Amino acid sequence: MHSLPDSISKSINESYIISESQIDFFRNNGFIKLKQVFSKEEIDYLNTVITDQVNQLNQQVLSLDQRDTYGKAFLQIMNIWKNSDIVKELVFGKKLAKIATELLEVDGVRIYHDQALYKEPSGGHTPWHADQYYWPLASDNTVTAWMPLQETPLEWGPLEFSAGSNQLTEGRDKEISDDSQQFLEDALKKKGFPHVVESFDLGEVSFHRGWLYHRAGPNKSNQMRKVMTIIYMDKDIKLKAPENKNQQNDWDTWCPGAVIGETVNTPLNPILYQR
Repeated sequence: MHSLPDSISKSINESYIISESQIDFFRNNGFIKLKQVFSKEEIDYLNTVITDQVNQLNQQVLSLDQRDTYGKAFLQIMNIWKNSDIVKELVFGKKLAKIATELLEVDGVRIYHDQALYKEPSGGHTPWHADQYYWPLASDNTVTAWMPLQETPLEWGPLEFSAGSNQLTEGRDKEISDDSQQFLEDALKKKGFPHVVESFDLGEVSFHRGWLYHRAGPNKSNQMRKVMTIIYMDKDIKLKAPENKNQQNDWDTWCPGAVIGETVNTPLNPILYQR
């Protein structure tokens, strides 16, 4: 069994201090970007081990011009922690889980699942959407940590946010598609939610709520835009009856054995941090 270098292991489990003003910002806007969460050494290590797994597990064989809008947006590899002990150590690290707990203002968090999102050179835009459309979860106490594995300037397609849009209930029936892009672009403009698009510094990580609408531009560079994400949920969150086929698939895949109306406490959803 391989293990992390001691310096990396220590860092991914140490505390990153969140201020009350940052918690307040997240409460009001549904997202936040935090600088210097990881060092260059840590990002380089994350990049190496996660990219190795993405290369092993990627099953996409179609060229970009043969894919639909979703397929052009990114290569998507999920629950890498199940395939690699080293990635499991990284994903189960307490630093990000503690940040998620404090931002959500809950007593602790479980993992829902991880996923790598690699946007290829000339890869297309990611349409406006809310992640929680896919999740059979009974509350909105969910958050995704979005970790670029390199500095990510605008032309690489960093994550963009519609600040405060987790309060909008219109469009919650939209999966990622051309339809979601057009409908939500119009709805978000009409409601006046600020559109926030900024580059990501090396080591910067964003957190966004499950119902916050977000998108990403195309990758106009000649290099892969590499991102690792971890989805956290309140440790006491309950399973709800699926409302669409995607939620049924998520139940079967990411929390098999969970029972409707009961806490999502399965071997795939351990508690990663509690106060």
